[in-house]
Amino acid sequence: MAKTAAADAGTLDRLGRVLGVFDENLNTIARELGLAARVEGTKIVFEGENADTGAAVVESLLSTAEAGEEIDKSRLLYCIELAREGRASDIGEVMKGVVAVSSRGKPVKCKTVGQKNYVEAIGKNTITFGVGPAGTGKTYLAVCRAVAAYKGKEVEKIILTRPAVEAGEKLGFLPGDLQTKVDPYLRPLYDALQEMFGLETYQKLMEKGAIEVAPLAYMRGRTLSDAFVILDEAQNATREQMKMFLTRLGDGSKMVVTGDLTQTDLPEGKTSGLKQAVELLKGVEDIAVCTLTEKDVVRHPLVMKIVRAYERDEAKREENKRKKGEKK
Repeated sequence: MAKTAAADAGTLDRLGRVLGVFDENLNTIARELGLAARVEGTKIVFEGENADTGAAVVESLLSTAEAGEEIDKSRLLYCIELAREGRASDIGEVMKGVVAVSSRGKPVKCKTVGQKNYVEAIGKNTITFGVGPAGTGKTYLAVCRAVAAYKGKEVEKIILTRPAVEAGEKLGFLPGDLQTKVDPYLRPLYDALQEMFGLETYQKLMEKGAIEVAPLAYMRGRTLSDAFVILDEAQNATREQMKMFLTRLGDGSKMVVTGDLTQTDLPEGKTSGLKQAVELLKGVEDIAVCTLTEKDVVRHPLVMKIVRAYERDEAKREENKRKKGEKK
């Protein structure tokens, strides 16, 4: 006999937010979990083997609506993923606490369990590695924490850096001086800072040196004290560059290193400094390694599917290499 489970929205307003336009959210839940669904008053009733899971998804969406958060497709699919793992209640914990407040007064909150763990690790540790695919908020959340630390007078300076690895075009062929040439590589960092501080404040802080955005090569020979330092796209740092960067750490500073090990642009045969650092430093006190996955992708839902497709392909390639090695 099929199971039946229900979740009570309480009010028509909350019910409408959970159901979505033309019941789109409800139809997605039913389709993803193989359920029959209907609305009875302010209750959503599910029938099928996964009826309890469907009800758990609705309960998590109700928590989202109660917190004033938007229920978009990516968040809906994430709730379904958590519910399948029996962790639907975690979504309420994720939304507790504000990472930072943007220049327009909008609070920035974590959207996934992985993101929450990452932000908490940054708060607790001197050095944090955030490793994961595109769209998981690694860089953006790190910048938000840097801005919050600066506004809270925990640090005197924000330093953002990334390797200027050539991808297609040669730097020497691009017009302008060196800073102009590397600016395109640093654009995501500029954008995040401007959103958090506002353009006018951002420009003033840049002028007085409270914010520094520079290529990784500029870090050599320095000691970075009383600063929040972020190394972005660290998968493109070599072993030597990574060691150089990590040993710049000074008193009162905090470092966050972010990267995606599946998108290394280093020349063939060059080992990623990020990959090696994660292996060497995992388990060292006051250093955290946070691994974000495709479940933490908060961009368009298709991004999650793209990431999974590439991960499956990479797994097949590794398996084929292993089999060839065994034959030899």
